[in-house]
Amino acid sequence: MKKALISATAILAVFVFCTCLAPSSASAKTIFATIGTGGITGVYYPTGGAIAKMVNDKRDKYGIRCTVEATAGSVYNVNSVVSGDLEFGLVQADRQYQAINGLEEWKDKPQKDLRAVFSIHPEAVTLVASEASGVKDIRELKGKRVNIGNPGSGQRQNSIDALSAVGIDFEKDIKAEQVKAAEAPGLLQDGRIDALFYTVGHPSGAFKEATAGATKVRFVSVSGPEIEKLIKDKPYYSKTSIPVKLYPTAVNDADVETFGVKATFVTSAKVPEDIVYAITKEVFENFDEFKKLHPAYESLTKEGMLEGMSAEIHPGAMKYYKEAGLIK
Repeated sequence: MKKALISATAILAVFVFCTCLAPSSASAKTIFATIGTGGITGVYYPTGGAIAKMVNDKRDKYGIRCTVEATAGSVYNVNSVVSGDLEFGLVQADRQYQAINGLEEWKDKPQKDLRAVFSIHPEAVTLVASEASGVKDIRELKGKRVNIGNPGSGQRQNSIDALSAVGIDFEKDIKAEQVKAAEAPGLLQDGRIDALFYTVGHPSGAFKEATAGATKVRFVSVSGPEIEKLIKDKPYYSKTSIPVKLYPTAVNDADVETFGVKATFVTSAKVPEDIVYAITKEVFENFDEFKKLHPAYESLTKEGMLEGMSAEIHPGAMKYYKEAGLIK
């Protein structure tokens, strides 16, 4: 009886395995592609969703089915794209630069298969603190409880860069928390942290949440000569500001200076040209509709979407750019 049961189980396993391998008429016509994004309160997640929808609306034409995955962020997305676990990912421009040049998490291991597709919106390195903490400038964070971002996120290194620039050691001079961006606003409102960093396009759901509770919260300046030197030393950073009119419940009465990076859309050299071409074409040929999807896209231009990329442009994207006259 036992032998019969084992034999039946073995036969069933072989049947299931073969069935999974056998292409159905639907799967033979459909190519699946997953876009890695970020936390659901940021701009990456709706951006990935918008791109996926554009392509899925043309499924009959391209035979591509896009799905979106919420992820830990830029570092995770780079690694997953290169390993083949994701076909596409949204990645901060600094992380794209570091990965392709073998820096930071990829020290001495340049990710040679990483390919750029396009850039999207600018992202501000944003610091907020509770009014009770007394923090009005980044230099006043010493001794405070500060969320710098979870491992695997792009924001974490931005936080460390900003702190280091003004002489603050994140391991010694602050009580560093490392939770995901979606969790940090609740901790700030509950008084369990004094401040949080988040690199994101504005307006952001995370900062609407952070500034909307009973705890009064202010956006904190991340500027000065040390930050200007940081921007000069690292080519992927640039000056920007946070428009506080987007957050009427914050205590600020003027825009706040900081620095930032661009969000970029990346893929792997191993992803077929026709898939990358189709996605690039749909985004650029529906550009006006794409811009309406989020206020962070307000300043987007087609030309600007070809800036801020340090990895080689994927041949599929390049094919479209040449066809459209965006690259000669």
